[in-house]
Order: sequence, then C-alpha cells, then structure tokens
Amino acid sequence: MTKIFSRLIKTIALNAVLLSACLASAQTVSTSSLLDEMLDRNAVTQVPNYVCRQASSYDRAAKSPDENWFANADASQFIRVEQNGDREESVLMEAQGPGAIVRWWITAPHYKNNFYVYIDGATEPTISGNVADVVGGEQLCGAPLSAERARGRNLYLPIPYAKSIKVTCDNMKEQGNLYYQIDYRTYSNDTTVESFTKETYLTLKDKISATNKALLNPEISAKTGEVQGYKRHIDSETMEGLVDAFKIKGPGAIAEIAVKLSAEDIPAATRNVAISISFDGEETVWAPIGEFFGSGIGINPYKSWYTEVSKDGVMKAYWRMPYQKEACVSFINYGSSDVDVDCEVYYVKTPWTERNMYFHANWRQERGIETIGGNGTKDWNYTAISGTGVYVGDVLSVVNPVSAWWGEGDEKIYVDGETFPSHFGTGTEDYYGYAWCTPSFFEDPFHAQPRCQGPANFGNTTNLRFRSLDGVSFTDSLRFDMEVWHWEATIVDYAVATFWYGLPGAKIVEGVGPSRSELEDEAAKPVDYNLKYSYKFDSFEVTGDAPAGSISVQDMKGFENDGKFAWKNSKQLWWRDGKTGDKLILKVNSVPADKTTMILGCTVAKDYGRAQIYWNGEKVGDPLNFYNSDAVERREIRIAVPKTAGENGEMTVELLEKDPRSIGTMFGLDSLSWE
Repeated sequence: MTKIFSRLIKTIALNAVLLSACLASAQTVSTSSLLDEMLDRNAVTQVPNYVCRQASSYDRAAKSPDENWFANADASQFIRVEQNGDREESVLMEAQGPGAIVRWWITAPHYKNNFYVYIDGATEPTISGNVADVVGGEQLCGAPLSAERARGRNLYLPIPYAKSIKVTCDNMKEQGNLYYQIDYRTYSNDTTVESFTKETYLTLKDKISATNKALLNPEISAKTGEVQGYKRHIDSETMEGLVDAFKIKGPGAIAEIAVKLSAEDIPAATRNVAISISFDGEETVWAPIGEFFGSGIGINPYKSWYTEVSKDGVMKAYWRMPYQKEACVSFINYGSSDVDVDCEVYYVKTPWTERNMYFHANWRQERGIETIGGNGTKDWNYTAISGTGVYVGDVLSVVNPVSAWWGEGDEKIYVDGETFPSHFGTGTEDYYGYAWCTPSFFEDPFHAQPRCQGPANFGNTTNLRFRSLDGVSFTDSLRFDMEVWHWEATIVDYAVATFWYGLPGAKIVEGVGPSRSELEDEAAKPVDYNLKYSYKFDSFEVTGDAPAGSISVQDMKGFENDGKFAWKNSKQLWWRDGKTGDKLILKVNSVPADKTTMILGCTVAKDYGRAQIYWNGEKVGDPLNFYNSDAVERREIRIAVPKTAGENGEMTVELLEKDPRSIGTMFGLDSLSWE
C-alpha cells in the first residue's frame, strides 16, 4: 500500500512538472523561436515539451535481436515510393501533428536527385532542390547550420510544421543510393506551431546569419556572472585531490568551467584525472577530464558550442548547470604521477524552478572488445537512465589497432520502455555527422572529430556529438546502445562520456554498466597516445610506424580464375592509398636457415602499382610491376636474397612511380615462402 501511495505521489508531482512544461510551450513554436532556443543556454536545463524521433535509412531487415539485428544495407531504405504526376518520389519521412525537423544528415557517392518537403498536406513542396544544396549546401543557409564535414552533410535549420510533414526525393534510379537520418520533434496537439513557409523564411535571413555567427563564438554567451578560480596540486598517492575543495552557494548555475593541467604525461593525465561535480549534495558528474571536455586522450584542439580545447591546453565546458542550494567541483587523480590543476569556474545567480533539471555526465570504458569482421559484434551500452530528462550528447574515444574501419555500427536509442528503438541509425560516423570513415579533423558546433591518429582509421580516434534542438527527451527511461561493427576481426577499446539533464531523482540504472569501482580502475589504467602499429597476417606482420594509406585483409574468393594460382586461404594482405616513396615494413617469422630464394604470392591488376623489395634493409631484385590489364590474378615472384640465417627477418616494400597505364598503387601479398 505504501509503495502504491508513493508511486501515486510521484506520478502527481511528475504530471505537475510536465503540465508546467506544456504551459511553457504556450508560446508559438516557429523557426524564429527555435533559433532563439538553440542559442539560449538555459533552455536545455528545462523539462522538455516535445518528443524527439528519428527517420533513417537503416536496414529494414533488422527486425529484432534474434533476426538480422546487425543488417547493414543502410542505403535507400524508404517508407514507400509514390507517383507524383510524371515524377516518382521516394518517401524518407512523414509525420502527423505539430512538430519540427531539427537535424538532418545525408551522404551518398554523388548527388543527382532532389528533395521535396511538403508541409501541412500541401500538394506543392515548400522546399525543393538538389539534395546537396538543401542539406549541407547554401540553398537554405550557410555554415555552420548547413555544412559538409568529412563527407557528411548536415542541416540544423529548424523546419516547423503545424499539421504534418512529408519529405521525399526523386530520381533514385540515377542516384543509386542515399543514406539519411532526420531527427524531428513532435509536440502535443494543443501546441501552436507556425509552419515554415517561403515567406517567413525570407524574413529570417538576417536572424539565420546572426545565429550562424553566434554558434561559432560560444564563449560570448557562456562567460557571464561571477568567477572563482584556484591552482592546486593533486597528490597521486592519496588520490583525494581536490575533493570538496570548491563550493558555490546557490541558487544559481555554473556557466563555464576552464581547466589546464600540468603533468609529466599530459595525455595520461587527461584520462587518469576525473572531474566530479555535486549539486545539492548529490554527485551527478564523474568522468575523466579528456572525455568530459571532448578531447579524448590528450590535448586535441577544437571548438564546439558546448566545449572547447585550445592549443595552449586550456579545456572549457559551457554546459549550463543549475543548482538549488550548492554546487561542489572536485578533481580526483587516479594515476601514478602528480598533477597540477589550474581551474576557473564562472557561475550566475538564478532562481531554481520546478522545471529545472540537474546536469549529468557519466563515463564508461571497455578494453579488449573482440570484433569478428564483416558483421556486428554486439550492442555496446552507452548509458541506461531511469527518471525524467533529456539526453544531450556524448564523446566517444576508440583505440583501433588496425587501419580498417571500426565504426560501421548503428546507434539504437530506446525511450520510455520501447522494445524497438525509436532512433535506429545508419553507422557510427553518420551519428557523429561525417561519412565514409573519413580520417580527417573536423569541427562544428554540434559534432566534431578532434583526433584521428591514423593513417586511415588506425590508433586513437575521438568523435563527439552534442545535441541542441535534437535532444532526446524521456519521461521514464532511456537506453542508448551503439553497435560494435568492425570490418576486421581484431580487438578494440571503447570509452564514452554521456551528457544529460534530469529532474531530481533521475539516475543511471545500476547493473547495466560497470560499477563505480570498476570505472575508477579503468580510469587509472595507462594510456598510449601514439599507439604503435602491429598487424599480423599469415607468417608475417606489419611493424614499425603505421604505414601510409590503409592496411587490411581482403577476401579474394571472387577473383579466383578457375582455381589457377588461387590465393592462399582465399585472402591477401591489402595495402591501398600509398604514394611514391611510402614503405611497408613486414616482420617475417620462422625464416628457414640457408635459403637463397624468397617466393612472394602477389596480386596483379589494373589498379596495382610498382615496388622495390628490400630484405633486412638491402635492396634485392629488380623493381616489380604489379599492373595487369586483363584480370585480377595471383602470381608467384621469385627473388634471390643473401643466404638467410634463420629465425626472423624483415622485408620492406617501397612504392615506386606507378605504371602509366595503372589507375592505382595497390599492393597485395598472400604468402611468403622460401627455397
């Protein structure tokens, strides 16, 4: 009886807060009001008055965890195809009732078709144009609201609708494929929404331009109010550091935290030192400094709307963090070396209301995740939350020991007990706003790749996505899983910081992820900022510095020619994207003694290059040409070498100027034997 009464009281209290949120939404929702909300740092701290959903091109074959759950044909999956006069249109999304599109991402090999956006049942589109001009282009607005980053095209200009919306595209026969994600809000039926029109859009051009400018200068809106600062030494032996050292009396809100570390090993300190923040006596923030500030391991300069890392090592967070009575900022050193912290905290005096939510930041890491190559390994949990709140972003750090792509996996977000996720993505890099596993730095207000060690996708990579209008609201629970989906069978490490706001009582679900003590053990472990390259294949392995280009294992079953010279185990070590002068160093194991001929099983094709072979640093044989105009074939090449001494040796492949007829510089090796 007591439990029932307690649940009833909780329900009444929650309904009162949600009613307050609905009353707050009495103001008309429009493109203008949503642009204001995007720049209002207090808005995200209030109980949301919307539900966020996603339409995407995820593979519809994924029915359940027991049926094709990791299906990966994520392109050109549409709701239906319909005829509109003489034009065939594929429907990407449609929604009824008041709402707004708030984030749009696409990519494709080329852009030969058009988008059409039909609002409130109109037969003529309000927005139409080439897909690359509409999303990521200049048709509606410039950067950063609309921009291409690392081959991913994003649009953050809000497109509200009062009654309904439908998004279509044409010409898919010529286009071939299209990957897309559309995040959209839905409001209660009594919410007044001013629909996006061509006329209202024209009146907002100056405001859109001002919004773009403001998003690129986040510090202007963040640094307000009073400031406290200190410099302290964190003792590595006691690990107590600055616990309870910095308290601010409320009511108020933290507006900015700026931190600079001094340590013998800065990359290690960014993982070994954690920030802890308590509001009104309850710790809601605990995460290593690197992930908390979006840098990952080390100091990796970039700028977003919510976080920033400068070249001089200053890390800033602009999240607005309200509290009723008191905020306490602490740092804890779990590492083996002492660290000095220089910190400033800006805060504002503001009243606490029943719609205020506490800021949360959580972290977890798992090392040694085994991937199987060519299929999803598992759903890796980012977070699981109970209570009422809004999910606002995450920072993912990956350690990948090979150069092949690690992030084919889709995000799956379950809201309020869903058994099938209402957010089902198309790939990890798509979720983070880029595409085609592009290993290059990029930054934008709401997504960035501060570091990709490389070459290709090897080493330490950090991705981040922060949510603005596309925050995922929940009234009872939220669970976020990301597929671990790697092109190769290898071992990877994942670490993620997640950011969310919650009403008092909202918390992480116990037992879903690691315990606090396990997380502290993970934070204390050594890190390797510049991962050493090692790639094993057959009886040899790639060693030394990571080679330029991309190294992977290629399945050659489709290229066998009547079984003649079939590749060993139907696979080869595949080196792509190398340039003249680049070298691939192979450590060769179990070399027999007193052999004088090395036999290479190599691939020849129209996109393969020329190379010089070295054995133990000495040039052997003449330059080799792997170009072949007729077919993809395997050839055995014999090279005389100095008499071997047994045990191990080293073979180097140096790329030369390619054959003028070749269209590439690839190199493939499936075996190395002796006679």
